[in-house]
Amino acid sequence: MTDKKPKVPEKELDKLQSQFDQFDNQIKDLTNDRSKAPTQEVEAQTKLSSREIDNSSKVWLKPKRTIPARDKFNERFRDAYNFSKEYVQFIAENKEVIGESIQAWTRPYGGMPAEEWEIPVNKPVWGPRYLAEQIRKCSYHRMRMEQNSMAGSDGYGSYFGSMVVDTVVQRLSAEPVSPRKSIFMGVAA
Repeated sequence: MTDKKPKVPEKELDKLQSQFDQFDNQIKDLTNDRSKAPTQEVEAQTKLSSREIDNSSKVWLKPKRTIPARDKFNERFRDAYNFSKEYVQFIAENKEVIGESIQAWTRPYGGMPAEEWEIPVNKPVWGPRYLAEQIRKCSYHRMRMEQNSMAGSDGYGSYFGSMVVDTVVQRLSAEPVSPRKSIFMGVAA
């Protein structure tokens, strides 16, 4: 038994190297500019009429647990913090595990205590704006390989190439209950 490497024509090695370089460039391009990736469209789980919203019980969220801060609050951020801590009405949705409540920790500014929250889903709740904003930021990038047949083939067979596709998947969401009634997420409705 000998460990001889098969002889491959230099032309084939050059083709494979160029295909590998193309693939490597596609990967580098995607990881550098992920902010332009398309967001996966998902239908809202909760559709409530204005009458159902008005008749629903008022659920006011309070932190389940609080851990005091060791550092001092920077007073330059007081106005931003006062805006962030205002209570807004929103509907939280867990898009990964439908119907499961959301567990979250928040610490919006240095010097503020860390707070653990348990947010019920698919019903209107009142909570601080910073909690709703944090829930809205919960997303991830999904990268997958797609096999596409390339145009070229020779005596050795046909070639297949790979293309990386990147989409943003919204894991959790917090949508305003009634955008006409209040300012939500820092934008006037």
